[in-house]
Amino acid sequence: MLEGKRLAIVGVGTIGEALLRGLRRAGVAVDVVGSVRHPESLARVEALGARATCSNAEAAAGADVVVLAVKPQVMPRVLDDLAGHVRAPALVVTVAAGVPTARVEEALGQVPVVRVMPNTPSVLGAGMSVLCRGRFAGDADLALARALFDRVGRTAVLDEGLMDAVTGLSGSGPAYIYLVIESLAEAGVKVGIPRETSTLLAAQTVLGSARMVLELGKHPALLKDDVTTPAGCTVDGLMELEEGKLRVTLLKAVVRATERARGLAPRREGA
Repeated sequence: MLEGKRLAIVGVGTIGEALLRGLRRAGVAVDVVGSVRHPESLARVEALGARATCSNAEAAAGADVVVLAVKPQVMPRVLDDLAGHVRAPALVVTVAAGVPTARVEEALGQVPVVRVMPNTPSVLGAGMSVLCRGRFAGDADLALARALFDRVGRTAVLDEGLMDAVTGLSGSGPAYIYLVIESLAEAGVKVGIPRETSTLLAAQTVLGSARMVLELGKHPALLKDDVTTPAGCTVDGLMELEEGKLRVTLLKAVVRATERARGLAPRREGA
């Protein structure tokens, strides 16, 4: 679906770079132009195989797909830059956390908008991106946006009302898992394993466990039971985790991050 399209990435940061690398890895023939705020970043974008500019309006002009890969607090300025320069049937894809599709439609008019919440493992093609569509986006628009983010990992589609929850879970989730890996590695050091090896053990264990869930299709509780032999050492470790309230702490982390995501949407001037 992306072959022959002209793609504009407004704000080539972590996610913008991930999309560029994903397209190149897949060998997708797409014409890409990316915008950056500072002239010293132009060479970085060009090195990724895209044309580069410091003008958001110039990047978006004539594009079939315009990806707004900017932070929520920058979105009002970017939308002002693009007002009058983006028109249907061009598809607008926004990855700014907490910014609803209605806000983008209000600024740009009756254009198809798809909102996406990706996460940072997208840089390795192992991301999780959740998409929802706005008022004027159809099935084809959603499929086109999904084809783009399929290049950097897995995708799912949900109603927009759940996007803040997605931000709290998979959007912020890598940070929670890094803390788990760090803690497991420190524990390994505590019991005598060299730090480098301990980190390898922890990280590979998390990676392998995630693959078991995804590829076997079994509930995590069942997989946990497979490891927990009667009177074995694993059950003692699990008891410590339950006593330390790991389960409820992770749950509360997602809820708290979700609540914070709801407050990220930038306010209009004078509001």
